[in-house]
Amino acid sequence: MAAVTYALLVSFFAEARVGNLPTSMLRTRPTTRQLPYSHRLSLLSQLGNSQQSNRKKIHSSVTANMDQSEAEPQLEAAEPLGVLLLNLGGPETLEDVEPFLYNLFADPDIIRLPSALKSLQPFIAKILSSSRAPKSKEAYESIGGGSPLREITEQQAQALEEALRSKGQDAKVYVAMRYWKPFTEDSIEQIKKDGLKQLVILPLYPQFSISTSGSSLRLLADIFKQDKQLEDLKHTVIPSWYQRPGYVKAMCDLIETELEKFENKEKVEIFFSAHGVPKSYVDEAFDPYQDEMEHSVQLIMRELRERGVKNHETLAYQSRVGPVEWLQPYTEDAIQDLAKKGVDDLLVVPISFVNEHIETLEEIDMEYRELAEEAGIKNWGRVPALNSYPVFIEDLADAVLEAKPYIGSIGGYSDDMALVPGGPVDELIDTYDNAAEQPLVAWEWGFTRNAETINGRIAMIALAALSAVDLLRLM
Repeated sequence: MAAVTYALLVSFFAEARVGNLPTSMLRTRPTTRQLPYSHRLSLLSQLGNSQQSNRKKIHSSVTANMDQSEAEPQLEAAEPLGVLLLNLGGPETLEDVEPFLYNLFADPDIIRLPSALKSLQPFIAKILSSSRAPKSKEAYESIGGGSPLREITEQQAQALEEALRSKGQDAKVYVAMRYWKPFTEDSIEQIKKDGLKQLVILPLYPQFSISTSGSSLRLLADIFKQDKQLEDLKHTVIPSWYQRPGYVKAMCDLIETELEKFENKEKVEIFFSAHGVPKSYVDEAFDPYQDEMEHSVQLIMRELRERGVKNHETLAYQSRVGPVEWLQPYTEDAIQDLAKKGVDDLLVVPISFVNEHIETLEEIDMEYRELAEEAGIKNWGRVPALNSYPVFIEDLADAVLEAKPYIGSIGGYSDDMALVPGGPVDELIDTYDNAAEQPLVAWEWGFTRNAETINGRIAMIALAALSAVDLLRLM
């Protein structure tokens, strides 16, 4: 019954969270580029152009009475620079697994309840974390008893700090985890104690999603609004960076290295496996994640082709949970389909992960490898996560330095190809919250989509409550 509770709630939050998410924060790529989902992107383009026009008007009105030196981005070379790396976090011991899961399910951006039911969030998080903990503990035990995510992220922070200093920038790099230690709140407290006045916020997710970078940025926005001591901390955000040449080069380097290990490297299928999200996030909430992911694969394959690598590629999405539809093709289905087509050699590329953790070490290396071998794949390989690969770290340092002049300026740093604009964290989140998309109607009579949605949610809540009662009886 606990599994039923979990499945129902996953279905619930996947449906419930998209209704109130706006669209105009997103930036479309140039129209000369052939992109998937052209109809949706056309709508995004209209909304994005309107938003850009409004931002230009606001910028003009604010800067009209300013000196030119005040209106332009400022580089305060004498000031030490802070860099805040955002990541998910992971349990370091088996005892940490259940509280980690509790923090995950207690996040309103993961399970989005109607306002009238928000008080139930801790109760629901408790049920889900206790029911999922035994299986999760088995997975973490299989990779050594805990996640290496914190250790690797801290190594990345140290390497990035050293790279910035080698480029002449005095910097202090901090790690902020969303669901485990070091928590975001603790890292911000340390930044305050260190007295920093400039901060670049860098999510360690190459592609932006409202469920990863978005959740961490929303938490930061709340912290900034509530803490008056942070008013003097000027900052900017780099929302995504998959299109950076250093990231693309680093990925290609690692792919080429692993291809050399195959006897017939020309026949190897390059298999990009990305973390999935519910399809409704993309179709209804206009999450740019799928577009950025597909574009990321295009850039990597273009670079590989220029290096003489002509292998065929596949992009699929892993880590699906619950009964709702997620982005497809699913990794497990794509592996089996390739095997049926006669593919013998498979090189898996964890495209959305820059650290080794449970989804690379257990899900890919163990579960998907076993599935592939059972399906008939004869030769298996896996590209390691970037971790502290020098080319990658050097490029992150360049990204930070390129963003620095925009700290505290209106608008903020942004790459021309990015779908999500850079800028202060509160500006990014407020753009989402104040956009023009119509919210879900609370109630309508008759057979309407909204009525079906509301009725379905009520039914799911009722069934989940009954399942929870059954679960508590078993405790």
